[in-house]
Parts: sequence; structure tokens; C-alpha cells
Amino acid sequence: MDVFFILAAFFALFVLWLCSKIVAKAGLDRRWVLCLLIPVINVIMVWVFAFVHWPKARKQ
Repeated sequence: MDVFFILAAFFALFVLWLCSKIVAKAGLDRRWVLCLLIPVINVIMVWVFAFVHWPKARKQ
């Protein structure tokens, strides 16, 4: 059972690292990734991130 929690912690850190790379490529501050750690707020922030203007996005 201890191995599960260790692997879960590594997986969570890996997901946070990947998301920080994506957020940085979008031109936003990497600290926004910390919202993923808060229940309910994480789902809301995914929706906000999907519809917000990305600073590095090309103008269409």
C-alpha cells in the first residue's frame, strides 16, 4: 500500500510538471497550475483556461 502512495505522488508531480509546460507555452504564468491541486476549482480552471485569451496565440 505504501508503494501506491509513493507512485501516486510521483504521478501527481509529473502531471503538474506537464501542465506547467503547457501553460508556459500558452504564455501564462506557471503558478496557475497550482489550481489543479484544489478540488472543484481545478475543473473550473480547466474551463477558464480553455476560453481565456492566450497571450502567445496568433491573432486570427
